[in-house]
Amino acid sequence: MNFQHTEDRRMLADTLNRFVAEQYGFPTRDTLARSDTGFSLEMWQRFAELGIVGALFNETDGGFGGEGFDIAVVFESLGRGLVVEPFLGALVVGHALVQAGNDAQRALVASLVEGSAVAALAHDEPASHYELANVTTRAVRSSNGWVLTGAKAVVQQGEHADFFLVSARTSGAADAEAGISLFLIERDTAGVELRGYPKIDGGRAAELRLNEVCISDHALLGERDAGFATLERAIGAGVLALCAEALGAMDVAKEHTLEYLRTRKQFGVAIGSFQALQHRMADMLLEIEQARSAVINAAAAFGTQRLERERALSAAKHTIGRIGARVAEECIQMHGGIGMTWELPLAHYAKRLVMIDHQFGDEDHHLERYIALNRS
Repeated sequence: MNFQHTEDRRMLADTLNRFVAEQYGFPTRDTLARSDTGFSLEMWQRFAELGIVGALFNETDGGFGGEGFDIAVVFESLGRGLVVEPFLGALVVGHALVQAGNDAQRALVASLVEGSAVAALAHDEPASHYELANVTTRAVRSSNGWVLTGAKAVVQQGEHADFFLVSARTSGAADAEAGISLFLIERDTAGVELRGYPKIDGGRAAELRLNEVCISDHALLGERDAGFATLERAIGAGVLALCAEALGAMDVAKEHTLEYLRTRKQFGVAIGSFQALQHRMADMLLEIEQARSAVINAAAAFGTQRLERERALSAAKHTIGRIGARVAEECIQMHGGIGMTWELPLAHYAKRLVMIDHQFGDEDHHLERYIALNRS
């Protein structure tokens, strides 16, 4: 396997890293993350103008990338800056549109690539427990379309999304893969109710209620009852993105900790000279490199057949969850009490690493899923 990025990907990473360093420093990020919107629409459009969103899609869909390593390169850089703009929603919803959408629906990808629209995935439910097929929101046929009723939890950037990709059950048992359908619903549709709130790691999310929402047949994405495969592939792209984002955040947390160990003094010497801390730092560096290998493996498997792809994604998510928590804990402990303060960026990186573990399934969920996939 070739571990070297192409020249185009290196240029993309350099451009994005430079922009984040110069235009998206921690004070700016903190202000945006704590704002009423939780991100900046202006900054979202500036990222799009740089071609960052376009790198997440292939040429036939208006982008110039779309492969696993393109996704990994973008999100690793975003993780380094703790970027809160709605990249994850654009990636997941956009990939679902590309896979299953008709011509009119696929055209929506262009609005994401150019930064003129915000999309959000509304799939998780209060009692779903990370299980992808656990969908109780109902969609019932009406005389001129569909009527949706149910609730969705932790919809990222939901308050300011222009449209949602909503999963709903059109047949079958509540935990069956067959019988799930996907729908595109605009935010201002009658019966859509949103309750927004700030997230612990920055930015905002929302609870979404569907109160007998009436939509036309044109809102159905793909075939009726056959949305699970589309959902699994699109969320797989999101899992890869989160793993790469966590890797970027780990690298920055490591760099900050190394700098602290070199400058903080006790008994007249830098604490980095203490052998116990050197051993802990060396162990952490090895763990981060293991996480990097897992992300590379997942990116390489992203374009392969289902079982190989999903095994690699679950293996990476489990590894990232375990190592991310350890990196967060070790970095804070080596900083001491100052590591927990709001003013120090490290605390925010630690929180983000912990919360990434809980998006699209935590480490325990993905370990069980990996075992089940290996039995298939």
